[in-house]
Amino acid sequence: MYEEDQVSNFKGGVAIGVGIGLLSGIASALFIQNKQRLSADDILQGIKKAFLKEGPIEGSWINFEKQPIRKFAVRTEGYNGGITRLEDDHLITYEFLADAKTGSVLDIKRTSI
Repeated sequence: MYEEDQVSNFKGGVAIGVGIGLLSGIASALFIQNKQRLSADDILQGIKKAFLKEGPIEGSWINFEKQPIRKFAVRTEGYNGGITRLEDDHLITYEFLADAKTGSVLDIKRTSI
């Protein structure tokens, strides 16, 4: 009888431990999923850093309002902005669209002024 109580207590402890583990895993996953998105300034600084590796830039800008982006079935939010640099004595502008969550450049276009 004493051994049955010990086994029962052990099973109860394991059940409680598994339950707490599952709840904390779900809570942490939701917390990570709802993590704050990158700011427009952070995204612009990252893109400027990449451009500066290839040479100086003349100017940069970013729109601080997020815009919805849809690429086929994928939906997200992003920022659009631009970088201007001097190439072959001509001002060239690169306009970009960056993911608001990751900062990844989703699209970039080269235009001349």
